[in-house]
Amino acid sequence: MNEHLLKAALTAAAHGWHVFPLRPGTKRPALHGEAACPRTGPCESGHAKWEQRATTNPDLIGAAWTRAPYNVGIATGPSGLVVVDLDMPKEKGSEGTPDGVTAFESLCERTGHTVPDTYRVRTASGGQHLYLQGPFGIQLANTAGTLAPLVDTRAWGGYVVAAGSITLAGRYEAIGARMTAAMPSWLLSILKPAPRAVQAPSVAVSGQSSRYADTALASEARAVASAQHGGREAALFRAARALGRFVAWGDLPRHVVEQALQEAGEAAGLTVAECRSTLRSALNWSIAHNQRRRDAA
Repeated sequence: MNEHLLKAALTAAAHGWHVFPLRPGTKRPALHGEAACPRTGPCESGHAKWEQRATTNPDLIGAAWTRAPYNVGIATGPSGLVVVDLDMPKEKGSEGTPDGVTAFESLCERTGHTVPDTYRVRTASGGQHLYLQGPFGIQLANTAGTLAPLVDTRAWGGYVVAAGSITLAGRYEAIGARMTAAMPSWLLSILKPAPRAVQAPSVAVSGQSSRYADTALASEARAVASAQHGGREAALFRAARALGRFVAWGDLPRHVVEQALQEAGEAAGLTVAECRSTLRSALNWSIAHNQRRRDAA
């Protein structure tokens, strides 16, 4: 078992992916926590977490995996990866609920794109991990349900279980293409952090805030209406996520944003149903993540 898992760790490292040990038979990191940190070795200058200690050094990997049959974790951020996690429904009574694979395929179809032909791993639960080369110079964070239900992403601050690892639920197996494809531009446009709003003075007059929000609404609506085929839904998604902050802050009523972007999306050629579905998910996400005071934004 040690030999098999050591080979899995070395294979991942040969791709340039930074690995670290997971507890045998689980998906949990095997490295010590901050409370138990001895402040020696790699932690001499302060506690180093799994993302900082993940490595491609074959000597360090060999030394670690000869101690125990550790599963293999891949730190996605340092590895330059963005992994799309296509999960399986877990809740009781979820029969008939589309899984992550189906949901992602539907998203690709609606945006006029194909599912990336890239290296994949079938997870122990029956889901899939799609490995993509992350964008140069842009640090993407993890997401949960931003793209679609049961579709998460792992980037900086996240990790995935590598092929060859074994849990009680089963084995992680590499499938599909052997090479890792670059992240498509349409997917990056959705996952890129929305630009931060210009900081308003701490004693900003409400009228000034409203005027800025109105200007942002008009600008985003124009961008959606002029979007070209193949990028229309991504543009609508991005606009709704950017404007959701103003709804959360009380500067714009939600129905005003929905109406303006619905009309813009239809003007660009999207159907009524496509606009409504995209707007609902994007606004829900943005409002939930911006429920905070303007001066803390």
